[in-house]
Amino acid sequence: MVKILMRGCNGRMGRMITSIVKETEGAEITVGLDLFDGVQNDYPVFKTIDEVNVDFDVVIDFSSADESLNRLLDYCVENGKGIVLCTTGLSEEQLNKVKEASAKTAILKSANMSLGINLLLKLIKEATKTLADEGFDIEIVEKHHNQKLDAPSGTALALGDAVNAELNNEYEYVYDRSQRREKRPKKEIGFSAVRGGTIVGDHDVIYAGQDEVITLSHTAYSRAVFAKGAVAAAKFLKDCKPGMYDMSHVIG
Repeated sequence: MVKILMRGCNGRMGRMITSIVKETEGAEITVGLDLFDGVQNDYPVFKTIDEVNVDFDVVIDFSSADESLNRLLDYCVENGKGIVLCTTGLSEEQLNKVKEASAKTAILKSANMSLGINLLLKLIKEATKTLADEGFDIEIVEKHHNQKLDAPSGTALALGDAVNAELNNEYEYVYDRSQRREKRPKKEIGFSAVRGGTIVGDHDVIYAGQDEVITLSHTAYSRAVFAKGAVAAAKFLKDCKPGMYDMSHVIG
């Protein structure tokens, strides 16, 4: 049984994870962290990590990348607690702190917690090996709801990084062609971002060749896919040694 501390428990994802954990064998949320207290919970909720007086094994963090994350990392290092880090938009300083903390405790960090997206990351590596040498151009299109702040999405960038890693990181990322008047260079990966409505998350990796196009796609119809992945990650991380992990370790 993994005992979970849910950081951001009263947010949209926190409430969804709480619901999913209730139906998941081998997992239990024993304590929450959130500044907002207008939600009824079946577990105690504290505003800061230093107030917590309930036992837990692993943190699931779906909160914001604010200064309290630094204290959370310190606490987990001091007390040997694992962290499933789902928060995006971390600063360079915070990313360095995460890396330092992983030398002393287990941290699983992923731009996207969906098991499907992480399988897609494996599939595009194989596709890139075959298609890039055959002259296929590579474009990534992502679509999200109109409330999303960053573009392109962290998942789109992770997909681009997975592609580029197979190409010796020789390809340039292009986010805007509006000021360019030239043919598409071979060694570039184009990114397009769509924002509208309530789109949960849609990612296409397009390989466009001579007279044929191959598209590898993932569509999330509910945020539940991210919640389920986070809970699976927490169960995986419980008995892990210190180090940096990602969802590829969970799906094997």
